[in-house]
Amino acid sequence: MSDIRLNTLDLNAVELAGMIDHTKLGPDTTIKDIDVLCQQAAKYEFASVCVPPCYVTEAKLMLQEKSPAVCTVLGFPHGNSCTTAKAKEASLAVEKGATEVDMVMAVGLLKSGLYKDVEKDIEAIVRICEGTALVKVILECVLLTDEEKRTACRLASDAGADYVKTSTGFAGGRATEKDVALMYDTIGSRLGIKASGGIRTGAEALTMIRAGASRIGASASVAIIQGMNDD
Repeated sequence: MSDIRLNTLDLNAVELAGMIDHTKLGPDTTIKDIDVLCQQAAKYEFASVCVPPCYVTEAKLMLQEKSPAVCTVLGFPHGNSCTTAKAKEASLAVEKGATEVDMVMAVGLLKSGLYKDVEKDIEAIVRICEGTALVKVILECVLLTDEEKRTACRLASDAGADYVKTSTGFAGGRATEKDVALMYDTIGSRLGIKASGGIRTGAEALTMIRAGASRIGASASVAIIQGMNDD
């Protein structure tokens, strides 16, 4: 497996911003919050805004032709909705203009050893999004053993996903360098790795990138970039 991890020594604030999904997913998120999120994303040229499904249309309109992509979530935050429901969410998201989706893996099915069902769940979303939207699979690492993390990475790859992602940020725990490195060592030559959950400083983001992440999910994105500029 070739090592394609980035050397972060020369990574500047602009380059880091282009790797961040600027995120607002709380249950109390308002349309005003999404407006601010999109303005910030356009200003700092973040990779995307990650918004609740009900705000995809609004985010698309707010960003128009600006560079940040519109990302949303499926089966969020627990991943235990049925595949048909996730597929409908994916269809609506793509129809409304999302070009990236972060789906929560069926964690309970994985822990039950029902690996084919987990793979089929992911495959259903990949088919809907093929050629239109990137698919990132959230593993919820805090709930998994290391071997389950490796298995989940392989299933996501076999199902045709584009990324695996550490966590929702809603199940406790946070992204760790150890988990990112494990995911990268398992599947980094085939899939991107997204580190998400509790990343609040430039130093933390760079640590994740050195471990193998190629995308960062954060709600503190502006503070991360401003801190890089201050340094």
